[in-house]
Amino acid sequence: MIKLSDMKCSAGGQAKALNDADIASHLAVLTSWKREKNEIVKTFTFKNYHETMAFVNASAWISHREDHHPDIGLHYNRCVVHYATHDAGGITLNDFICAAKLDQLFAQ
Repeated sequence: MIKLSDMKCSAGGQAKALNDADIASHLAVLTSWKREKNEIVKTFTFKNYHETMAFVNASAWISHREDHHPDIGLHYNRCVVHYATHDAGGITLNDFICAAKLDQLFAQ
């Protein structure tokens, strides 16, 4: 089985909103992501502002490479990442792919 973190996002407008069962299935393989209405959300916590900014900058590189961008709330020692695919009107596989890539980045 291919891991979400090894997948690539679908090009603009091609991603389709997932049903509740698929969303639950994908959430089960991620670490600490939660569904909040039509998005998935996770808070990443760090020791200090420098580590927080390094993570945000690295996540920006991933977002640029995948052409799929989250909403990020930035704080001194944490950032809150929200993924949703607004064009699809919900949560898509692209959101889970990027979430998995951020989990992989955080684990390093």
